[in-house]
Amino acid sequence: MSTETFTPLPEMIRALAEATPEKIALIQDERQLSYGDLDKVMDRVAAALQREGVKPAESVAICAGTSIEYACAFLGALRAGVAVAPIAPSSTADSIVEMVADCGARVFFLDKSVGDALGERLGSIKARLVGLDDGAPGTRHDQFIAPAGAKPGPVTITEEMPFNIIYSSGTTGTPKGIVQSFGMRFGHVARAVAMGYGPGAVTLLSTPLYSNTTLVSFFPTMGLGGTAVLMKKFDAAQYLALAQKHHATHTMLVPVQYSRLMAREDFDSYDLSSFVMKFCTSAPFSAALKSDVLKRWPGGLVEYFGMTEGGGTCVLIAHVYPDKLHTVGQPAPGHDIRVIDEDGRELPRGEVGELVGRSELVMSGYHNRKEQTDAATWVSPDGFAFIRTGDVGRFDADGFVELMDRKKDMIISGGFNIYPSDLEAVLRQHPDVADVAVVGVPSVDWG
Repeated sequence: MSTETFTPLPEMIRALAEATPEKIALIQDERQLSYGDLDKVMDRVAAALQREGVKPAESVAICAGTSIEYACAFLGALRAGVAVAPIAPSSTADSIVEMVADCGARVFFLDKSVGDALGERLGSIKARLVGLDDGAPGTRHDQFIAPAGAKPGPVTITEEMPFNIIYSSGTTGTPKGIVQSFGMRFGHVARAVAMGYGPGAVTLLSTPLYSNTTLVSFFPTMGLGGTAVLMKKFDAAQYLALAQKHHATHTMLVPVQYSRLMAREDFDSYDLSSFVMKFCTSAPFSAALKSDVLKRWPGGLVEYFGMTEGGGTCVLIAHVYPDKLHTVGQPAPGHDIRVIDEDGRELPRGEVGELVGRSELVMSGYHNRKEQTDAATWVSPDGFAFIRTGDVGRFDADGFVELMDRKKDMIISGGFNIYPSDLEAVLRQHPDVADVAVVGVPSVDWG
C-alpha cells in the first residue's frame, strides 16, 4: 500500500488482510487476532453502526481500558467513516458525561470499571451503551456487532473527514475536543515509514489507547502491517518480559516509564536486541535519562515535541545527536517552528518566547469551539496560521529547540496533563474546604 497517495486507514488494513490474512495484527496476553479476522470484525462493527443509523462524519465515544475489543471498536467505527472520541477512564463522571454529549456520540462503548465509576450519572448519557467486557452496562459488544460475515455499505472517506476527537482539558477545566482528520492521521502513518515501521514491526504499547501518545504509534503499526502488543496497564517487569518474548522492535513510552525501566536492577539481563526504534513524548525527558537509554538499550531513540492539535513538531534523533540531549531537537521536515513574544511579534534565533508551529499535520479545530480555535492560532506577518504551543523556549545556534518553561498552568504527571483547576474544583466540593490551591512538586515515581 502506497504511503504517498492518501489512503484511509481502514482501506490500508483491508489491503493487508487480503494480502496477508494470517499475519498477526494484535496481541494481548495470550490472545491474538490476525489481519484477516481483524478486517472481518471491523466490518461487523461498521455494519452495526450503520444499522443504528450512525452516518459518516458523525461520532461514537469509547471510554475503557486497553483491550483487543477496544481496538476493534475504534477501527471498525473508522471503517464506517465515523469519528471516534476516545475518553480517559480517569476523567470524573461529570466530565465523561459532558464529553460524550459534546462530541454528539450516537454510541458509547465502555467497560465495567467505567460503568461502575459513572454510577447514577450513567442515566444522563443519551448514547446507545455497548459493553466491551463482562458486567459492563448496555448491550454486550459481541451481541451488538453485526453477525459473522456481515458487510457494511460502501463509504467514501475523504481527507477532510473527522477521524477522531481527542479531548484535552483546558485551564478552565472545560474539556476541548481536538478534531483530527483522516488526512492528518494518514500523514502520521506516512512519516512512520522512515522510522522503520512496516510488516516486520512489533510495537509494544503500554500507554492507553485513548491517548494520542499511543495512537501516533498504534496507527502506523496497523496501517503498515506490523503487530501491536497491547498492555492494559504498564508494569516495568512485565514490559521487559513482553519485549523479550515478542522480540519488540518499536515502542512509545513517556519519560517516567523510561525512568522506571532503567532503574530496575535486572534491566540489563533482558534481551532487547530486537529494538529498532524507541520513541518518547508528552513530558520533559532529561538529558541524563536519554543518555542512559542510549547507552544501555539497543536501537535508536527519538523524542517528539508537539501537540495533539498538531501544527509544528520537533524531532530529536538522540542516537544521531548525542550532544543535543538537552534539547527537543529540530523542526520535522515540512514543519515551521517560530518564537514569538507576548505581543505576538516574531523573535530572532536565540531569543526566548512562546513556540508556535505550522505544518500540513494540524487539527481541523476544537469541536464546536471556534473562539478557542482562534485563540490557539497565531497568524504570521506573511499570512500563515500557526498553532500556539503554550511552551516557552528558544533556538540554539544550530537550530535545535531548547525548552524553558510552560506558559499554561498545568502539571504533567506520568506523561499526562493535569490541570490544577480541575482538582481544585473537586476539592472545593468538600464541606470542610473553604478554598484550595493545587501545585505540582517533583516526583521520582511520576515525574
